[in-house]
Amino acid sequence: MHRSAYIFLLLTTLLWGGNSVAGKLAVDHVSPMTLVFLRWVLAVAILLPIGWRTIQQDWPVVRRHWFVLAALGASGFTLFNTIFYTALNYTTAINVSIEQAAMPVLIIVANFIFFRLRVSWAQIAGVVLTIAGVILTACHGDPRRLLTLELNFGDAIMLVAVVLYSGYTVGLRLKPVMRWQSLMLSLAVAALITSLPFFLWEVAAGKAVAPDARGWTVIVYTAIGASVISQVTYIRGNELIGANRAGLFINLVPIFGTLLSVLIVGETFQLYQALALVLVLGGIALAEYSGRKMAMIPPSRRAEQQEGATWAAPSDR
Repeated sequence: MHRSAYIFLLLTTLLWGGNSVAGKLAVDHVSPMTLVFLRWVLAVAILLPIGWRTIQQDWPVVRRHWFVLAALGASGFTLFNTIFYTALNYTTAINVSIEQAAMPVLIIVANFIFFRLRVSWAQIAGVVLTIAGVILTACHGDPRRLLTLELNFGDAIMLVAVVLYSGYTVGLRLKPVMRWQSLMLSLAVAALITSLPFFLWEVAAGKAVAPDARGWTVIVYTAIGASVISQVTYIRGNELIGANRAGLFINLVPIFGTLLSVLIVGETFQLYQALALVLVLGGIALAEYSGRKMAMIPPSRRAEQQEGATWAAPSDR
């Protein structure tokens, strides 16, 4: 089970890292809101023949839980990406990378507040290590760059995006029991509907850039890789090991994004990138070792160990 979860989550973060590179390649070839809208048009077109039969069978469940499904699709699929692209117009990639590193922390805190799910000190140490790796990547191996960072409107709205995706990850616990084809189609349709107003606003404001050949290539990648495959694997990874442990893998995204930039964009590989990868993978390994160990403890014994200890319990699964 754990090995499958790791494969799913590594594939997820690799595809999301590729999405960062795709965002760089999209500049001047397709505008942000047009990209978000068209990726979900294509994603729905892909998922419709896959999930049409199952969603008819699951329709009573979809109808009963439509608000939860709509909220998950809007927050995790549309609003996060919309705010992410907008934030990059006002702030730097360094700031955005560091701010995204807060996601695992927010996920852990939210799970504790709403579901009383606790973590071990080893898991907290693992989170700290992964954040250190992200910061090392963001500042290009020079911590002095952190002293020059300035917060602005882009950083403020990026924090909103971080909260939204953290909420989406925690909210996956509330998704109804249904076939994965029906779930993905429902979420994708919700994302498509909620992305339409942003697209129309961009067109009305005269800021829309119709995709050229490179733009369509980016749209196809984000639709298939970042919108369909990665979301299926992320949801499955959450199901297998829980949001606290799965959320920690998010800090691999800037690492994979940097490495893919080396391979695709032709950037130079640096020693700090290797060190950052070691820190993030080491932090995940430390947290996972503790999470697996604690998950094997019987619930009755776990309750005894938790009594009187604020952060002494395991992961959320």
